[in-house]
Order: sequence, then C-alpha cells, then structure tokens
Amino acid sequence: MDAYWPVPDLLAHLAGRWRVERSVRDLAGGDEGHFTGTTVFAPRDGGGLLHEESGTFTWRGTARPATRTLLFLPGPAPGRADVRFADGRPFHELDLTTGRYVADHPCAADSYRGEFTVRDAGHWRTVWRVGGPAKDLVLRTDYAREG
Repeated sequence: MDAYWPVPDLLAHLAGRWRVERSVRDLAGGDEGHFTGTTVFAPRDGGGLLHEESGTFTWRGTARPATRTLLFLPGPAPGRADVRFADGRPFHELDLTTGRYVADHPCAADSYRGEFTVRDAGHWRTVWRVGGPAKDLVLRTDYAREG
C-alpha cells in the first residue's frame, strides 16, 4: 500500500517552483512523448495561485517549446482548491488533505480522470487517463520542489 503525505494547506504547499517531468503515452498508436520543464505557483491578484508551466515537449522525435497556465483558486477549506483554465473555465476540484485525490473532467466527447498523489513535502505526481473517440492517452507528471 502506498503512503501519502497529507496536505493541510494546499495553496501554501504548492507555492514556489517545481521541476516537472512528464511522460505521454498514446495507447492507441503506441507513440510516446516527454515534457521537461518548470512549474511556478505564484500568488495571483484576487487570491489563489497562478500556475505557469514552461519547458520542452518532445513528440515523435520533434522537440518544441510548450507552456500551460492554470489558476488554483481557494477552495472551501485550506486543503482544497478550485482548479481552472487560464480563461477561468472550470477544470477540476482538488483536495489533498489525505495526500491523494481523484478528479474527473469531461471534455467534449473525451473524459479525463486525474489521480493526484503527494509523496512528501517536496514530491507529488499526477496521472491523467484520457479516453474517448479522439484520444487514448496516459500522462504521468512528477513534480520535485526546487530550492
């Protein structure tokens, strides 16, 4: 059985800079990709954190710059957050008070299911399983605190 690291204050825990390693596997076609970069969780005006990810994504032998921005807004309790896309659309809720959480996100005809696990104060992981008529993917992301 895996041991998880409970997070009593989610936004305080995530604040700062994280090294990111992500693998992307296309289960239908067999292709594999890899992202390496950094995620910074910085305070945002109005509360919560601005999640800014940047790095290099390599797919089918071609490396390209890649970025992603999300909003982590305060949830109903300190261990919870409301995760939104950069434009404010809802993405998923997140509750790491037990150190583990499963989130669902419907996207058109595809469905996304994410499992979040916290190993210790400096390491956490997300595993997204994406399925539907357009996609059959597994995205595994490991985060390690910098500094």
